[in-house]
Amino acid sequence: RRQGILRFPNESWFNGEKKRNSVRELVLDNCRSVEGKIEGLTAEFVNLEFLSLINVGLMSVSNLPKLGKLKKLELSDNRISGGLDVLAEKLPNLTHLNLSGNKLKDISTLEPLKKLVNLKSLDLFNCEVTNLNDYRESVFKLLPQLTYLDGYDMEDREASDSDGEVDGDGVDDDEDEGKKFIQYLRSFLLY
Repeated sequence: RRQGILRFPNESWFNGEKKRNSVRELVLDNCRSVEGKIEGLTAEFVNLEFLSLINVGLMSVSNLPKLGKLKKLELSDNRISGGLDVLAEKLPNLTHLNLSGNKLKDISTLEPLKKLVNLKSLDLFNCEVTNLNDYRESVFKLLPQLTYLDGYDMEDREASDSDGEVDGDGVDDDEDEGKKFIQYLRSFLLY
């Protein structure tokens, strides 16, 4: 896997607030967090709808910025073991959350997700919590707003692509004004 550190030369790299406002999708997979923070990831990304932070070394979500429009958050392959209570405050419109490959062990660690009233899809694949007896039944009972858990509904029907969880991110690439900006961000990854 690639590993890198996201570095920005100075504040002018954004070329003004307009660039930050236009970004709807941001993929920072395999960047390294420093003390639980991703440098440059701030609440100034006011229109961000999809954020991917796969394998960035996060142990907590406490340092995520407030992103009121964020709908999909990918946090797989980190070291998160709890502290999910801040998600409802910082990401109130979250509909899809992927926590697969983290260190979640108990159903009780998922209790704060009750406050995410728009949460429709949760992925906990490869978390220890999935080994518990009655895991699926317990999670659906705890989080009645969920439609899909690990890509399947309560009747074990797989989520379709149109549900947006399995393959899509819901962002129309033709309308994504921030796409070039994302490529610009990636050019700052040091390998």
